[in-house]
Amino acid sequence: MKTKAAILTAAHQPFEIVELDLDGPKEGEILIRYVTAGLCHSDLHLIDGDIEPRFPMVGGHEGAGVVEEVGPGVTKVAPGDHVVCSFIPSCGHCRYCSTGRQSLCDLGAGIAVGCMPDQTFRMRLDGEDVGGMCMLGTFSQYGTISQDSVVKIDPTIPLEVAVLTGCGVPTGWGTAVYAGGVRPGDTVVIYGIGGVGINSVQGAVHAGAKNVVVVDPVAFKRDTAMKMGATHAFADAAEAQEAVVEMTRGQGADQALITVGTVDSAVVTAAFETVGKGGTVVITGLANPGLLNIQLPSGLLTLFEKSVKGALFGSSNPQYDIVRMLDLYQAGQIRLDELITQRYGLDQINQGYQDLQDGKNIRGVLVHEH
Repeated sequence: MKTKAAILTAAHQPFEIVELDLDGPKEGEILIRYVTAGLCHSDLHLIDGDIEPRFPMVGGHEGAGVVEEVGPGVTKVAPGDHVVCSFIPSCGHCRYCSTGRQSLCDLGAGIAVGCMPDQTFRMRLDGEDVGGMCMLGTFSQYGTISQDSVVKIDPTIPLEVAVLTGCGVPTGWGTAVYAGGVRPGDTVVIYGIGGVGINSVQGAVHAGAKNVVVVDPVAFKRDTAMKMGATHAFADAAEAQEAVVEMTRGQGADQALITVGTVDSAVVTAAFETVGKGGTVVITGLANPGLLNIQLPSGLLTLFEKSVKGALFGSSNPQYDIVRMLDLYQAGQIRLDELITQRYGLDQINQGYQDLQDGKNIRGVLVHEH
């Protein structure tokens, strides 16, 4: 079949809208009609060259839609089901899934290449194989993907809202609650209030943090964070650190969560200096994997028992936490509608990412036409 999609052919180039050939589902695969996709900063890393995938590649790793067809052996979903895609697949039986670390599932090895778990491709352009970001490629009207990359959801939930739980919501929430271990009464500092950071705010508030301090140079994002439950907001990391010292009577923060679009040494150092004894720094934002951007005094790491750790997908479990986030949304305990700043059509994809770079969006959402 044919599908209209936004692809990248090289770094530092805009998305191109093309028509692709799409194969139907094979063993363990489904055909999905994407209804909506999220515009996440991680796709910008492909454009900026921070992440070097195999090109050409269909962008998009937040997606929600309806199952159109299933291949042999599919047991998780059926035609007509509403699903949210998880940018990290979870097989349920590898070493990591079987020990409760589903965000590290071995199937994730193919996300940079964009191929299926069997190392083959389902999309082609003029006979050339085309990958899908994170084995998905949600900037396409249709996709053939693994059943291990989808989660069945309540069909009454609007897909434009549900799509956010495929990456940004559980990644941010889990950064605070799981990786950060935020507890009642804690002081938390969050660096970067985009689609991930704003949900770290929600996670920290839900976990009972006393002080939820956000740092972002964009006033609109600071204001949004305050509406979502943050207690303090600063444009500058040094100003935030000074305030944290005062509000904790010199003890420092319990957690510092780094959710900026591109991580650099300055934000890591600021976070490390802001947490107090026994404090935890969680790095969820990305940078080029080959970049050495952390240099910290090991003496303080030892003497103050500070921790610095990374978190992928917020150390969440896609199969459990996507449904959990939507349950909390339906119960009115987290807010999702308010995260959507702007909606775009597929032909507006480059404008959507320009708006993201310009700091205009918390989360832009792409709505497919069929």
